[in-house]
Amino acid sequence: MTLEPNLDSALRTLAGTEHLLVALDFDGTLAPLVERAEDARALPASATALRALTRLPGTTTALISGRALESLRTVADPPPETMLIGSHGAEAWTGPGAAPLSLTDEQTELLARAVSVVERVAAAHTGTHVEFKPAGVVLHTRTADDAVAAAAVDAARTALAALHGLSISEGKRVLEASVLRADKGQGLALLRQESGATAVFFAGDDVTDEDAHRTLGPDDLGVRIGSGDTAASFTVEDPAAFSEVLQTLVRLRDTGAPRD
Repeated sequence: MTLEPNLDSALRTLAGTEHLLVALDFDGTLAPLVERAEDARALPASATALRALTRLPGTTTALISGRALESLRTVADPPPETMLIGSHGAEAWTGPGAAPLSLTDEQTELLARAVSVVERVAAAHTGTHVEFKPAGVVLHTRTADDAVAAAAVDAARTALAALHGLSISEGKRVLEASVLRADKGQGLALLRQESGATAVFFAGDDVTDEDAHRTLGPDDLGVRIGSGDTAASFTVEDPAAFSEVLQTLVRLRDTGAPRD
């Protein structure tokens, strides 16, 4: 694959920054979307590129995902130095000593009520299932018929609306309720601060990634994987095409990164 000239040029400029943060979504970006979330794995070329970027001077890597941190670590198997944002920003691991997520008693009670709602909806709609997170609960509809999926999401939204204090977000065949208000934009801001980055490269495929894309500045670079409205500067077709982008960034950063 040959990158479009404007994207190639933007990568060349980005590669020369003093300290680069490479923050990437996982599902639909590094890994193709699959029916069973636990089966997702990064494409080999993308996993190799991520490891290569982690080893380069002046470069920090991070994964920023809707998955809970435990799930993200399991499927992504990231390099030890890679920082992690999970649950759309509600969970963060920025290195040894990072404080674990904790909920108040009120948040714990609200989460239990939300879980009960989503479990009831999933039980009534064939092909849907529930994912549990430290601060939230997710209704997955990828394996349900379209009509059933739509009905399940409508039922869950209606019932969850009665529980005040929840943050509700919808992505590709998922509906999530969280007792914490966080998004990937906030997560990316934390990563930028922790890394001291002079420029950020961010890539994602879903509507929840747009919160991060909208935080990018003139020295940063955003890539959207797949179709859809986006604030990203560039779009590529799928995770395989994005592998080519990552490999190009590795090559350019390897030759263009400032050396100590």
